[in-house]
Amino acid sequence: YIRDELNFDAAINYKSTPDLSQAVAEACPQGVDVYFDNVGGEILDATLRHINQRARIVICGMIAEYNLEKPPVGPRAGRYLLVNRARMEGFIVFDYRQRYAEGLNALAEWLRGGQIKYREDIVEGLENAPRAFLGLLNGKNFGKLLVRVSGTD
Repeated sequence: YIRDELNFDAAINYKSTPDLSQAVAEACPQGVDVYFDNVGGEILDATLRHINQRARIVICGMIAEYNLEKPPVGPRAGRYLLVNRARMEGFIVFDYRQRYAEGLNALAEWLRGGQIKYREDIVEGLENAPRAFLGLLNGKNFGKLLVRVSGTD
């Protein structure tokens, strides 16, 4: 789906790939210039090993670490950022609230023009919301997970 329908050059399933660093190296043989991360954890660690000089890393979330009882011990980003003179910066959508209308207009135009594609995974009935939520946490959905609570479309 990612390669064929969304036209990306490569895709890595970080949950089922045994050697993430090798997978990043294969997917990005020229190295990584820009990386947008909302997972964190092992995929971020693996990607940082392959960043290019002056790379830019955007951190938008850390879902892999949200429910940990204590911070994981592992590779530290500092060395990779230092030697590659790269930049890592946090991104919180609320920092851009004054541009929401502009963003919504641009996104709507891109959606109408086909530049943005999306998938929805719709679960029927509020009574199925708990099951849907557990499935979300276990990666069972494909696309944006929605729960339809009424019979209208």
